[in-house]
Amino acid sequence: MKRIVLLICVVLLAACSSLRKQGGGHKADNQTDYNQQEVLESSANAKSGAKFGRKFTDSLRMSGLVNYLASDVMKGRATGSPEIELAANFIEKTLEQNRIKPFYPGFRDTLENTKKVAYNIVGIIPGVDPILRDEYILIGAHYDHIGIVNRVNGDAIANGANDNASGTASLLELSRYFGRKKKNKRSLIFAFFSAEEQGLLGSRHLAQKLKEEGVNLYLMLNFEMTGVPMYKKDYLLYITGYDKSNLAEEANILAGENLIGYLPTEKQYNLFQRSDNYPFHRIYQIPSHTFCTFDFNNYPYYHKASDEPDKLAYAHMAEVVNYIIPVIEGLVNSTDQIVKLK
Repeated sequence: MKRIVLLICVVLLAACSSLRKQGGGHKADNQTDYNQQEVLESSANAKSGAKFGRKFTDSLRMSGLVNYLASDVMKGRATGSPEIELAANFIEKTLEQNRIKPFYPGFRDTLENTKKVAYNIVGIIPGVDPILRDEYILIGAHYDHIGIVNRVNGDAIANGANDNASGTASLLELSRYFGRKKKNKRSLIFAFFSAEEQGLLGSRHLAQKLKEEGVNLYLMLNFEMTGVPMYKKDYLLYITGYDKSNLAEEANILAGENLIGYLPTEKQYNLFQRSDNYPFHRIYQIPSHTFCTFDFNNYPYYHKASDEPDKLAYAHMAEVVNYIIPVIEGLVNSTDQIVKLK
């Protein structure tokens, strides 16, 4: 435990250094002009900017989590690797510290559809309302990545900072908020998926398992690649499958801001079926969406060794968590199920 605490302290210091080093020009894979400093500054001008007047997490906490999860020690968090075990242990310990109970007898949900041994990490905050506690909202993020890739400039570790240490860190901070408060009327499930990179295997396994167990799931909200702001958008996040439910409209009402917008390229690339929300939509036929800020122009490091912690915008990541909290609070505490399929 002392070694873990020491390592976290080290990565927090490294995170502070990485924030000072952000910036510089790059060229995206699709040859779109990309200037990281402009992207970072654009978030300050977004209409979803900073009117909530509340602050739960901050850039230092977000950078500390990402720097640990995406460190070279993890060797890219490939499913079934010894190194992803380090990430799983860290997530479990963090959930315990955040006062989250295991959903099963333990936090680990062993996958039955992978060649190597792999686990989802699943926790729960039971609802406090005697009726609504039997309805569940699942919040998820995948914590695996692709491991070792072709060496470029001496580096072969695909650290997966944005994909998806960013979403994992966001989910851990949300668990910290709701774990402390524990006033949610509906029950909240926190699910960290493995084997997403192998074809959504972790989420497919859990969705089917929960369905067979009779879990009354109302919503599935997934977080993926939330590490950098979108370029010159008047909203902070987009959701996959924007037109499949009224989540965006209801979320913006709850937020009191233009928090969630429509990204046409999301539909063009069919992202709705390419992230961990999709198995829950297919198996449960419920509103299931992924929150994301990767817009195909703002991050040229996808699935590369250069997807490093020093490329992320941690103030933006903190904004995502802080601004989504009142949305989840509204969804988990509303008398009626206000989000519906279209």
